Amino acid sequence: MADRWVQNHQQDSWRRQAKASGYRARSAFKLKQIQEKHKLVSPGDSVLDVGCHPGGWAQVAVELVGESGKVVGVDLQSCVPVEGANLIVGDITDAHTQSAVLESIETEVIDVVVSDISPHITGKWDIDQAVSLMLVAEVFDFSLPILKYGGHFVTKIFQGVGVEEMIDLVKPHFKFVKRFSPMASRNSSSEVYLVCKYHTPKKGPDWKIKPAFERALEEREGGLMPDEEVEPAKSTFVVKRKSKE
Repeated sequence: MADRWVQNHQQDSWRRQAKASGYRARSAFKLKQIQEKHKLVSPGDSVLDVGCHPGGWAQVAVELVGESGKVVGVDLQSCVPVEGANLIVGDITDAHTQSAVLESIETEVIDVVVSDISPHITGKWDIDQAVSLMLVAEVFDFSLPILKYGGHFVTKIFQGVGVEEMIDLVKPHFKFVKRFSPMASRNSSSEVYLVCKYHTPKKGPDWKIKPAFERALEEREGGLMPDEEVEPAKSTFVVKRKSKE
């Protein structure tokens, strides 16, 4: 199976096209197709690229913002520098990394956040999908305070439990929220991209996505422990033992 995967990967037309075009990964075409459909990035914009390794999205972002724009990328893995982008190695959920990102942005607000971030894959789909959504929620919580009014946000999500809850929580922060599947995504993949446009900052103490998402999942799974005041229902069920001969 591993040999077959390698063969299919090498024969991937998008991968070949990326190599021929000078992009580091086929994922570059995902962002290009998202941009073509939804027009997220404009010349002169400041863009934060979360999960930037190996640099394909940063390459596309630099092309889109032009010389007057700014691109800052962050990822746990280091990658070859991208001309026109400042790439930071670190965990976006870590306070020190977040401070480094803010210093690198050099402005109070940012125009666009693009995220192709994924957790370390364990191979257990339900765990990987759940961890991925939690990671997305944390990226939202870091990005929303620095995303300008009217700014845009796009992130990869994997279809499954919790996606509808995530979308419902994100909608109050944007005027437009829609799922989009680029042609460059693998046919066998469950990934889609959540495109969020026209940021309208939610006011109040409950603006954060992650705590609300955790509560939503608890309610989905039946809520917390049952109320102690509820009396147990009586049952007529009895266990009958076999008589000995």
